[in-house]
Amino acid sequence: MSVAMVVLLILLGLAALAAITGTVVLVLRDGRGEIPPEPPVQPWTAGTLPSRPYATLRRI
Repeated sequence: MSVAMVVLLILLGLAALAAITGTVVLVLRDGRGEIPPEPPVQPWTAGTLPSRPYATLRRI
């Protein structure tokens, strides 16, 4: 192998290591997949129209 090929492989390895490390750090900072609860909001109305689709209102 030539020196240029070895240097290229080392650089690619370092880039892959940096990408993997960055992904792990972002996942850990993001809350590990936990979804925060939705804030309570009063349903809005526009005249006689409800704030939710009629199909969901029938299930309640």
